[in-house]
Amino acid sequence: MPLQKSPDTLPGDFPALCQMSAVFGQDSLHIQGAGGNVSVKDGDIMWIKASGTMLADAMKSDIFVPVDLPQIKAAITAQMPTADTPSTFIVPGASKLRPSIETSVHSVFSHRIVLHTHCIHTLAHAVRKDAVDLLTQKLKAFDWAYVHYTKPGANLARSILEVLTPTTNVVVLGNHGLIVAAESVEAIRDLQNQVHAALAVTPDIKDGLNQERLAAICDGSDYALPDDPFVHQLALTPARIKQVTAGSLYPDHVIFCGIAITTLPPNETPEEVEARALDLGRPPPVCLLVPGHGMILRKDASQGARVMIRCLADVMTRVPETPELTYLSEAQNFELLDWDAEKYRQALNAK
Repeated sequence: MPLQKSPDTLPGDFPALCQMSAVFGQDSLHIQGAGGNVSVKDGDIMWIKASGTMLADAMKSDIFVPVDLPQIKAAITAQMPTADTPSTFIVPGASKLRPSIETSVHSVFSHRIVLHTHCIHTLAHAVRKDAVDLLTQKLKAFDWAYVHYTKPGANLARSILEVLTPTTNVVVLGNHGLIVAAESVEAIRDLQNQVHAALAVTPDIKDGLNQERLAAICDGSDYALPDDPFVHQLALTPARIKQVTAGSLYPDHVIFCGIAITTLPPNETPEEVEARALDLGRPPPVCLLVPGHGMILRKDASQGARVMIRCLADVMTRVPETPELTYLSEAQNFELLDWDAEKYRQALNAK
């Protein structure tokens, strides 16, 4: 068992929950890196994934933390500040890890098991301005609800409460992802897969990659060709470049890659872009799009950044080039970058 606890303290289906978590965690169309989380309620205890850990590791690492469910629900209802510090509710002495920053979100569901993913097919709908109309057509077989973007945490939990009914078991989070809820591991696995299939979009793959040109640009710089060739898709059409440079579309991109994506201007070098960023007190762009040719990536880019750039490519190849998109506002971007809970998660991922 991943958790070093007496079996008496764990739900009977905990091994099955860990196995399911690992399967979804290893599928980047459902979860990317340390994103996503799962919880199971057992009386007054809710076991939830720890912040910064990976569901992919659920069968080999201790990634779950027990929290006091009645206390966190009471804090949300009373709008107490502690509702946004989930570590307050850890069962005493149970873990040195912090519970997921979305612990409050899981707690508001009456269902026993809750799974939150950054499902690529869901994101491809949830970043569009016509998301609700699209979802209404595609999710008519489900008891679902939609919540406009709200910073993860207690406020998001309260927003979800406003749309939940006793039977709602699918929630799409605008510019964020998907939540499914059920009473058993088998039921939640099936529901996740069913919603994923209902929203499935075939990626639109473009030609035009020019690795020789990219290699010449990188020569002698802090940038190199990415190991994953799929990410070049972000740079191969003017419409797609316009979409990804206009702003940020969901929280994890902001946390690991910064705001939006940067294009390498004509007749400029990566060093000049880097110097301009440093003069403005900003970190150098984690990647640069070379229009019509592909992408170059900083050699020191974190694994979290690399995963999120692939996530963006997966999403944007499933978004048509014509619809209007909903971007996070400047205030929403900066509240994420200045958030202690996310700095903690970044630090864990850096290790």
